[in-house]
Amino acid sequence: MNVSINAVLLYSLIGAVVLTYLPFLVVGFARARLGYDTSAPRAMFDKLPAYAQRATWAHQNSFEVLIIYTSAAIMAYVTGVESPWAEKAAIAFVIARLFYSVFYILDIPIARSLMFGIGSAASATLFVLSVIQIQ
Repeated sequence: MNVSINAVLLYSLIGAVVLTYLPFLVVGFARARLGYDTSAPRAMFDKLPAYAQRATWAHQNSFEVLIIYTSAAIMAYVTGVESPWAEKAAIAFVIARLFYSVFYILDIPIARSLMFGIGSAASATLFVLSVIQIQ
């Protein structure tokens, strides 16, 4: 199956958005086990088990990183980057962010940091390729 780099970029954006909410499923599970308080859902944070608190932080970090990756992917898309490095960067970002959340929730900080670095490098790669493309 031959998928264009533009399609990979767009699919990676969908993946990035989905992965932003994946850790929140873990938070929702923990909240349901505690008895979800709809009148003060954010006040429940201190009552959550450690894994659910880490899932909350992974969820929040995913929003922060989503802004950067979305900008990078859209720049590559708009400038017409056709490099196989763009495809690799987009795929690497999605995989790294999946494992970032897993390692964060499981409390494996070294692996989590490595995944953060890979995701950041993937975004940086797309930015650089976009700038090169417009030269």
